[in-house]
Amino acid sequence: MTSTLRRRPAQRRSVERVERMLDECALLLDEVGYDALTTKEVARRAEVPIGTFYQFFHDKQGLVRALARRNLEAFLQRVVQRIQQARPAHWGELVDATIDEFVEMKRTTPGFGVVDFGEVLATPGGPAVGGSKRALDETQENGVVVAERMRALTLHLVDAPASPELDRALLVAVEASDSVLKLAFRADPAGDPGLIAECKKLVRRYLADHLPPLPEQG
Repeated sequence: MTSTLRRRPAQRRSVERVERMLDECALLLDEVGYDALTTKEVARRAEVPIGTFYQFFHDKQGLVRALARRNLEAFLQRVVQRIQQARPAHWGELVDATIDEFVEMKRTTPGFGVVDFGEVLATPGGPAVGGSKRALDETQENGVVVAERMRALTLHLVDAPASPELDRALLVAVEASDSVLKLAFRADPAGDPGLIAECKKLVRRYLADHLPPLPEQG
């Protein structure tokens, strides 16, 4: 993926400043939405000079792209932790766990209702901001980036070779679940339980035809 930062923070103080700016960005997205978000207010609330902001981020779009990437990394880490704890016996359990983690982050993670790791929404549950289909990476659409990361996780779990067919199946699963979950959170700010259940059913049944069995747990 292309970098979202003008330069990477090397010192601990710089890392902490970047994290504060991302934290404040997330909070402001919930408070005022994407359109009203300003770099000046992010810097003020993060207690950093505006010049420091521009040392690390090109603009507001770069800041939000970095937040989307951080969200994706946090999501994948949570999925891995759940897998390690639950040790799923079949793909259905893994699909359910993955969707449950996404829903939980949607409900509890600041800013996630506006920018998860997909399209940027003007406000939680609102319309998408134009041109935000590449919030994670300037060269690839969001679904492709997420599917690639899920492929790496999938191949780590099973002894199966990478293939164009697997890539396509995971991309379809990512795009389908993204659409249904967006619908679930438009219908109910907390996520409509019936639509979330239908999303799980859809993805489980689709991937059942494309993924090999999980290895038996020892």
